[in-house]
Amino acid sequence: MLALLVAQNIAFYIIAALMVFGAIRVVTCKNLMHAALWLVLVLAGVAAQYILLAAEFVAITQVLVYLGAIIVLFLFGIMLTRTKTGTDDNLDNSAGARRMAALIGVLLAGVMGYSLWDGFGKREFGDLLVQRTAQVSDSIFSTYLLPFEVISILLLAALIGAIVLARRD
Repeated sequence: MLALLVAQNIAFYIIAALMVFGAIRVVTCKNLMHAALWLVLVLAGVAAQYILLAAEFVAITQVLVYLGAIIVLFLFGIMLTRTKTGTDDNLDNSAGARRMAALIGVLLAGVMGYSLWDGFGKREFGDLLVQRTAQVSDSIFSTYLLPFEVISILLLAALIGAIVLARRD
């Protein structure tokens, strides 16, 4: 049992490091298409973290919805709006903007860390976090049905808006 726990910790840190690297490349990449593809690495890392948490249903949903649908929507939006797809030097922000972004990132990380520590402290959860697929689907299609449908309509409107913007001429 101890060896498995150590292997899960090692896998977590490797996946987390890849996710952090991919997230940094998303915001520092000067090519918009490459930034969207780096986002694929980050979202795949989230699915891998879900698998480590034994939440296979959420991991498959992550792959289908975000890697399958949202990234395709981003790529279609980039291509349909005739955005420059090559390297663009105008995407690089000034040093002042980068410092402000770093400061806000550190502040948000501090607030989130404090909130998690204050909310959970040293509490051990054990098997309380694992939900069965039936419980997740029941909550999605009963408690969260309206937000689920609103998000799907919002994504459909975004796709139609991208097509309308691309077809203006």
